[in-house]
Amino acid sequence: MTQLSARLDSMAGLGRNLQEVDAGASPDDPPSFVTEPDPSTAPANVPALPIQLEHLLARRLPRIGPRTRMFRRAHFADVKDSDWHDWKWQLRHSFKTTEQLARVLELTAEERAALDRCGSLLPVAVTPYYMSLLDGFDADCGLRRTVVPVQNEFLRTPGEADDPLDEDGHSPVPGLVHRYPDRVLFLVLDRCATYCRYCTRSRVVGQDELRPGRERWDTALDYIRSHPEIRDVLLSGGDPLTLSDERLDYLLGELRRIPHVQFVRIGTKVPAVLPQRITPALVKVLRRHHPLWLSLHFLHPAECTPESAAACRRLADAGIPLGSQTVLLKGVNDDVAVMKALVHSLLMMRVRPYYLYQCDPISGSSHFRTTVEKGLEIIRGLRGFTTGYAVPTYVIDAPGGGGKIALQPDCLVGRDGGDVLLRNYEGNIHRYPDGQAALEAAR
Repeated sequence: MTQLSARLDSMAGLGRNLQEVDAGASPDDPPSFVTEPDPSTAPANVPALPIQLEHLLARRLPRIGPRTRMFRRAHFADVKDSDWHDWKWQLRHSFKTTEQLARVLELTAEERAALDRCGSLLPVAVTPYYMSLLDGFDADCGLRRTVVPVQNEFLRTPGEADDPLDEDGHSPVPGLVHRYPDRVLFLVLDRCATYCRYCTRSRVVGQDELRPGRERWDTALDYIRSHPEIRDVLLSGGDPLTLSDERLDYLLGELRRIPHVQFVRIGTKVPAVLPQRITPALVKVLRRHHPLWLSLHFLHPAECTPESAAACRRLADAGIPLGSQTVLLKGVNDDVAVMKALVHSLLMMRVRPYYLYQCDPISGSSHFRTTVEKGLEIIRGLRGFTTGYAVPTYVIDAPGGGGKIALQPDCLVGRDGGDVLLRNYEGNIHRYPDGQAALEAAR
């Protein structure tokens, strides 16, 4: 068991401590947790707290998590509640520059050097809400590493590529990827609320190449209209939920008018990094275009806050199925205990763990990528040890445009006569009479 695994058990107690501090503090109390973390209670290398189960079970969720509340008192004490809970305010006040980040993070020399080198590459932007979940003092904080660049981001190792999935090679018109026979990936824009440093599309995201213009959208829509084999459209980018309600309503409406498009999916990290965006008005727009599915991007149990839980609850109550697509990242979630805490929290938030992705070999991703065996180890640690609903499918999106390939631990041992020999989650071997093969062996 890793140090992170061993200390994860102490997080529930730490959560209670924070809630007690928050409940008893006055607005004038010093935000001691944010400015001077207590080493006796705060476990090392754990960036924030998974939401407490009592919050997930409660009919009425706290409007703001304890860690976020303390962060606000330290850095946004004068900001009104109405502003803090406004998703547009969150975007306008995102941390983007070295100077802005240095106000809330104790930046290392490596982080400063990497920030200075970003230039025209994948931009840096972290919403104030998501910043509140990061460890301001520990550069090894998993969530912090996913949004603050380091020098390894500029190191290209063998096998990496700017477009490892060959999306550009399967793009018949700008911003549309047609890799599978019956579905397309529609990159509706190139902007996100918060930029992940391991982004598969870092070559185009934030580069103004895929602006959400009506002309480009109409070209993509015309392609979909002219290909009746397309029954499934995945909207991604960039993050489609950073569009205005009106533009999203237009795009979904146009897709709904295409007879052969049976359902639409939206890929988004907004509920994790900008849950304030999930407003009643947005949900009303989304409900208008059923059947609609949302593929959410959650990485770590620390993202499962009261705010994110409330956002997911609002979406689920609107009849929108929610699935999570988690990327396996070294030093972030490559641990059975951490992954189990994540999938359990997701289920409590009414989100089905769907995919566990092996990190794509994009340029500069070597410090994030684990071995494939690590992914299989995590699946082995989940399968049989928790409900099947909590076990995602572990996949590699094959380089070169080969599509998603599912991987499972070695459960099929072999054959003995007409029986198949199977290994269960405990490592025990069991026999299964294999139909016709068993009958032929008995003759």
